[in-house]
Amino acid sequence: MRNRSMLTGLLLSFVCGAVSPALADDGARLLTMDHYVHVKSTAPAMMGQDAEIYVREKVLATTLARGAPANRIALFVHGAGTPAEVAFDVPYKDYSWMAYLARAGFDVFAMDMTGYGRSTRPAVMNDACNFGKEQQAQFVGTALKAACAPTYDKPITTMSSDWNDFGAVIDYIRAQRHVDKIALLGWSQGGPRTAGYTARNPDKVSRLVVLAPAYNRDMPGDAPATLPTTDAPMNSQSETDFTANWDRQVGCPDQYEQGASRAVWSGMIASDPVGATWGTGVRRAPSVPTWGFNKSVAAKITVPYLMISGQHDKQVAPQRVRDLFADLGSTNKVFIDLACSSHNAMWEKNHMLLFQASLEWLKDGTVQGKQNAELKLGY
Repeated sequence: MRNRSMLTGLLLSFVCGAVSPALADDGARLLTMDHYVHVKSTAPAMMGQDAEIYVREKVLATTLARGAPANRIALFVHGAGTPAEVAFDVPYKDYSWMAYLARAGFDVFAMDMTGYGRSTRPAVMNDACNFGKEQQAQFVGTALKAACAPTYDKPITTMSSDWNDFGAVIDYIRAQRHVDKIALLGWSQGGPRTAGYTARNPDKVSRLVVLAPAYNRDMPGDAPATLPTTDAPMNSQSETDFTANWDRQVGCPDQYEQGASRAVWSGMIASDPVGATWGTGVRRAPSVPTWGFNKSVAAKITVPYLMISGQHDKQVAPQRVRDLFADLGSTNKVFIDLACSSHNAMWEKNHMLLFQASLEWLKDGTVQGKQNAELKLGY
């Protein structure tokens, strides 16, 4: 374990000491810092073992020096495949959602769950036999000699173990920044991750912003008594897969730039140096069984909630997000139908409309001055 992973004031001293020369500047300098939060894992593949959860922070030097206001602390949560620092901190033009909020005076964090990106990956993820049969074919000759049966047949992580990771990071940020609540921003499977946690810990969450929340009215509310067996405990995505999935969701001219796509994919491969050597290069992720975000759970959520759906999203259908808007218990809620956008809206040409709406929501609990509404943006 790295010393900086320990959840103590020593890490804060290390971080602040590393950036202290910047604290006297004019605040235009945007700082990026790495944290590693220690957690006792509840993931089935490494139950009870020590894990490190990677957390990226972005903040202006002057904000860090004086301390962000209590209502300006936010944490990004990723979806089913793309790590958070890749999803929300794209180093291309003005496409970093994290940087946008940091420049507006927020102290912004993003975390990778166990099995993703720069966080601890359970050892079973280093065995390509644990991909499904269809995905294994691309690794024969590199990571595999031949197709094989899985050496591990249970979920590697679960929604409950994600909440355990999530809770450790939230408590870490709350302790280091001396706040009771923080705002959460998520994407896709970040919907159940943030909502399930919020339903159980409403006293720790100030506001929610979720792009394409993966909501299902009939989803199980709780974990099954016994985890099911699976012949594909993890999944992969190649650049070809990544591009094809994006292209099938293009519904208008110039919806996304090739430069943005290349930047995202470069970040994806950099976050997985092992997967980068398999086949033509892939990112790996656990296949996470999901629960805790159904109609009864939604009805219990009273935290202000902004939800955004891309017009051309073919991964989380816009109607599912409209169902969430109808079912949510909160009276402070806004649904945005974002034009010319897919599941990857934060990497597309209307990303700034998304960023601006999120900023107003986090600051004021409104979008275009409205606290409870369905809105169309970019049409």
